[in-house]
Amino acid sequence: MTIIALAVMGYLLGSIPFGIILTRLFGAGDLRQIGSGNIGATNVLRTGRKELAAATLILDGAKGAVAVFLARHFVPELGQDGAMIAGAAAMIGHCYPVWLKFRGGKGVATLLGLSLALAWPIGVVFAVVWLAAALLSRISSLGGMVGAVSAPVAALALGYPVYATGLAGLAVVVLWRHRENIVRLRAGTEPRIGAKKDTAA
Repeated sequence: MTIIALAVMGYLLGSIPFGIILTRLFGAGDLRQIGSGNIGATNVLRTGRKELAAATLILDGAKGAVAVFLARHFVPELGQDGAMIAGAAAMIGHCYPVWLKFRGGKGVATLLGLSLALAWPIGVVFAVVWLAAALLSRISSLGGMVGAVSAPVAALALGYPVYATGLAGLAVVVLWRHRENIVRLRAGTEPRIGAKKDTAA
């Protein structure tokens, strides 16, 4: 029952659609009717409200981190397993929120947040790889995917096999959520950062 409670707690926390809440609260419209329709920070940026995009990025990341911290606080006896379960549930909640008919975000920011909370060196590797790949390629979706894949590799290299296994599964979820972006990348039609019609991430 403790594990189920952790999963439910993480899922409900992760399912809070901060992108939609912030854009509506500050009069930027219905995010699902803008750009790609995605609820993440990249699409919030398309409203022209950089401060809302930054806030969405931080809050989406915080969902994963808070889930991990709560697991460690309330059920420390579960150790790494409990932290991983709660963090993973938060990311699933973000990607498949029941309130939005399971049409959520792509999970990169939430995965980064929970990675930092699990073990900050893993999160740092994730963030550096994400930013480097995005800047070098000028493709937001590619940066996010490469960053997500780097997380389990970093976890394994740093001696966290439990986290490596969990993060590998979540990286697969991120890649699945980016399947349309992958098709465009293969076709050479994925929009680049700064392009006038950037509707991909």
